[in-house]
Amino acid sequence: MSDTQADGQAIVERLFHGTVAALEMLSVALGDRLGLYAALRDGGPMTADALAERAGIHPRYAREWMEQQTTAGLLTVDDDGRFVLPDSHVAALADRDSLDHLAPLARLVAGVALPMDALEHAYRTGGGVSWDAYGVDAREGQAFINRPAFLQLLPTEWIGAMPDVAERLASTPATIADLGCGGGYACIGLARAFPLARVEGYDLDAASVELARANVKEAGLDDRVAIEQRDVSDPSLHGRFDLVTVLEVLHDVPRPVELLANARALTSAGGAVLVVDERVADTFGAIGDEIERMMYGWSVLCCLPAGMSEPDSAATGTVMRRSTLERYATEAGFASVEVLPVENDFFRLYRLHP
Repeated sequence: MSDTQADGQAIVERLFHGTVAALEMLSVALGDRLGLYAALRDGGPMTADALAERAGIHPRYAREWMEQQTTAGLLTVDDDGRFVLPDSHVAALADRDSLDHLAPLARLVAGVALPMDALEHAYRTGGGVSWDAYGVDAREGQAFINRPAFLQLLPTEWIGAMPDVAERLASTPATIADLGCGGGYACIGLARAFPLARVEGYDLDAASVELARANVKEAGLDDRVAIEQRDVSDPSLHGRFDLVTVLEVLHDVPRPVELLANARALTSAGGAVLVVDERVADTFGAIGDEIERMMYGWSVLCCLPAGMSEPDSAATGTVMRRSTLERYATEAGFASVEVLPVENDFFRLYRLHP
């Protein structure tokens, strides 16, 4: 076989295996939406009829889904023919508080494929696709995939990488603004960690605001956390905050410089601006690692089209290089950008100094 033939065969195999993986991810998204993994976690080994009764779905669908999950190696079958969610799979599939919980990625995959007709039109015309067109799977998938980090890492490791900020938040009745709050989990994590602080979250997406408010209320923090529907790039935002956070947002917005200028204007004397965005390579390379490939995938299908949904967009995309963020920060009036010494496979943390 020639090198050309071998390369062609490798591509054929790659597309086939990718199809299998994509179908399995969508089946994970379905199981997550229906609460099937949680039912198996809580109910132990069960038949299809038992799962159907516990989760409120049709028995025939329960059997097909459980058999498919077993052939994919996500479930197992015990000696009595009952289906089992192995303990080693619970964190990834059924524990929303675990840092290893990756089932929301499947929800994101389902969401970014939803507006395919609109994506085709945007690519042909140079337009965009609004975030709300991606539906509940994208919105909840984004919120849930960030939930463990925002509840656990943000208030400890991430804020801890700025000792002066951590001390200020812990010892004074501080104020915090989260620009682009999504499902509100960053607001919740910060309010829990710093009981003297008041937190305000802002997001333009009405459904995300509704979700965030419900999450804040469920957490019992609506006396100290307020969620408001606002365009975080709008200069009419006002207030003075000890900490302003921009978490997994900057690469998505049409006007990132305006957003950062707002963040700078909102920061009180001695306060801090924390930007958390994707950990991508500093320069483009012809062959990327799996993280780079994943980030480009989100960008092609969602982040770039969403960012281009308004006129005069910066059209950043998910793969925002460090130099791009530094340029945005400089144009917004910041004096310098500090990359914080936090190790994370997916995120890079930037402290912007006024």
